[in-house]
Amino acid sequence: MADGAVPSGYLGIVRSLTGRRWRERPFDPAVLRAHQARLGLAEPMARAMASRGVAAEDGESFLRPTLKGLFPDPSSFADMDRAAARLVDALVDDAPTVVFADYDVDGASSAAQLIRWFRTMGKDLPVYVPDRMTEGYGPSPAAFRRLHAEGARLVVTVDCGAAAHDAIETAAEIGLELVVIDHHLMRETVPSIAALVNPNRPDCGSGQGVLAAAGVTFVLLAALNREARARGLFRDRPEPDLRQWLDLAALGAICDVTQLVGFNRALATQGLKVMSAFANPGLAALMQVAGAKGPAEVFTAGFVLGPRINAGGRIGRSDLGARLLSTDDPEEARALAIELDRLNAERKDVERRIHDEAVAAIESASNFDPDSPAIVVAGEDWHPGVVGIVASRLRERYRRPVIVIGLDRAADVGKGSGRSQAGVNLGRAVQAAFDEGLLLAGGGHAMAAGLTLRPAALPEFRDFLCARLAAEMTIAAEADALEVDALVAPGAARSMLNDFQALAPFGPGNPEPTVALADVRPDRPMALRGGHVRVDLVDAAGHRLKAVAWRSGDTPLGQRLLAGGGSVHVAGKLKRDDWKGRDGVEIDIEDVADPRQA
Repeated sequence: MADGAVPSGYLGIVRSLTGRRWRERPFDPAVLRAHQARLGLAEPMARAMASRGVAAEDGESFLRPTLKGLFPDPSSFADMDRAAARLVDALVDDAPTVVFADYDVDGASSAAQLIRWFRTMGKDLPVYVPDRMTEGYGPSPAAFRRLHAEGARLVVTVDCGAAAHDAIETAAEIGLELVVIDHHLMRETVPSIAALVNPNRPDCGSGQGVLAAAGVTFVLLAALNREARARGLFRDRPEPDLRQWLDLAALGAICDVTQLVGFNRALATQGLKVMSAFANPGLAALMQVAGAKGPAEVFTAGFVLGPRINAGGRIGRSDLGARLLSTDDPEEARALAIELDRLNAERKDVERRIHDEAVAAIESASNFDPDSPAIVVAGEDWHPGVVGIVASRLRERYRRPVIVIGLDRAADVGKGSGRSQAGVNLGRAVQAAFDEGLLLAGGGHAMAAGLTLRPAALPEFRDFLCARLAAEMTIAAEADALEVDALVAPGAARSMLNDFQALAPFGPGNPEPTVALADVRPDRPMALRGGHVRVDLVDAAGHRLKAVAWRSGDTPLGQRLLAGGGSVHVAGKLKRDDWKGRDGVEIDIEDVADPRQA
């Protein structure tokens, strides 16, 4: 570097303790100035909106999103009118109908919306959720044959079905009618069924491809109301008020990690307001057993409610979540909530064990390769229901794609799940491995994938994956950077947190702001159970800011904090500190850099 040159990177950080460069989140200065002029915003807020792609003319609707202003015309979705007509036919004719749901939160919240709408109209719908371990994801020929044999004549799939081609063919053979409500990517060819509503089908012109299935289902409820109104079904009964189920639509949107932009942002924003009343007996019971309090926020949905609802599908009974969200019986809701809370605690124990075993395997002297473009790790009897969570944790730790595989030697099979680094298409690589005959099954999308293989194929699959991803990972590693929204001093953190709350709810498409603190000294560090590190950050003026670095105790970042002394630069997310009625602020640390090494 030439004398006097300024190093590239925010605060000069080109390599932090997690190996990343820091950079300012890019924005258009003209849009920033427009937001300041039109909305009277402080510069950090206006810059944050500009950097999130909020156009100058959309600032007002972004800060105050309304369903009235952003709700799409249901008819803009391919097959939406057909779906509504067929479902109202089933209501009027009292046709035997079953809701077939995926086993995650999005599937459960979608199913609960439909069940509740039909219940309001006087018809009870049974729900079928496939077992994750024995049936796998989505509809299967066996499941459809079973439902048909039990009397079903119409099946409505939610959060699944668009890619279930074998099951759809079986349904046609046995005379089982299908309405599919989905949001996953699908083939160009649309199957010939009663209706297939999916904003990501090739011929859908709704422009709502970011919606989770729960959002698509909420739009379907509007179409159902419109169809039922046209047929005069509300002459003798009140029209269902769809706003009461916005909490379910928001729950699916947040827990499925969808982009919270446009109409989807309005769903999440208004849905969290409805959720805060906890009128849904299942959500109220789950909050109670979790020891949590409102108001509902993204954290409530994503980290308190979501994991517990998902626990049934991961290591328990797959239908528990849908039953919890659709019941009106407080006693049943409490019993289900207690069971889900117990399963979630069990899930965390299993996840922790697998995570620790995976780290030990990866970092053993014979295994660890710091230059490997991807990590594939496998272990005996690792539960398939949690390997995806572990892969996500390991991806954060190692900053590269990770696949975690649970091996069942008796069955001679391994089932795995992977999470990828931005810029590396893991799903495409796994699909290529399947096409090469290395996998029994496999597929996914850019950031996540699932697979099944024979244990003997593991070394060849690992070599194939690393060779396939090497070029992409080289580019991704160079681009891997932590994007900072603003520089803040400890004494001004509360004010900035209050300003940034207007940007909520946060999620993909609208990331929670990352702030940086320059030249702060770690003081009173403390190692906590679970591998977390708590510390105070002190600036030159003596102002303190409480901080915590989650799951970092055995990493260079955590070790540097525990060592104390010496100034560091810190980046992370500001959070409210309301423990025991406090009105404080703290920071969740994401990265640390030593200025002497920058």
